[in-house]
Amino acid sequence: MKLKDPFPRGRVAFFVTSNVHKFMEARPVLAEYGIATTLLRFKALEIQDENIENIAETSAAEASRECNLPVLVEDAGLFIEALNGFPGPYSHYVYQTIGTKGILKLMRDADQRDAHFRSIVAFCDTDGSLKTFHGEAAGKIAEEERGSFGFGFDPVFEPSEAPGKTFAEMTLMEKGRCSHRAKALRKFAEWYASAFQRRF
Repeated sequence: MKLKDPFPRGRVAFFVTSNVHKFMEARPVLAEYGIATTLLRFKALEIQDENIENIAETSAAEASRECNLPVLVEDAGLFIEALNGFPGPYSHYVYQTIGTKGILKLMRDADQRDAHFRSIVAFCDTDGSLKTFHGEAAGKIAEEERGSFGFGFDPVFEPSEAPGKTFAEMTLMEKGRCSHRAKALRKFAEWYASAFQRRF
């Protein structure tokens, strides 16, 4: 027997992730729209795919089935032009294997350092319906690691909207103004807060 959602949709979002940094970034962004964020520490299936939208949708669908709740999943990738879009959808694996130092080594002789982060937020309702939201942050790969905040490739990425600083040199609030993740989350929040306000 399926239980009713314990919190009203449109005002509470169930964020599925094993990465607490993602949750910490999502919470203040969603709070701007009056949405409280609940962390569900659930290791959702993460398929290998060339499209990060497929990865996020698959993870959200599985997590919703397992938890029997409407859930939110976010997946992101760093796309570097000089490396033909690498690491892209394989960013998590590449970070775990070669890290930021490995990326800087690959970029050592590159004159063209343009790159962008792409984020996909996938929402899956308990009926299996899916909706995705996209966010992107253009920028470049720094010459060296800088900063101690954030996670992943943040120390080597300088966003165009805040030149001179890497994501890892920004506070949570500063990063929330221009990050790919925040942009995708805001699109989700605008839809989520309005889509359910008449139903609950």
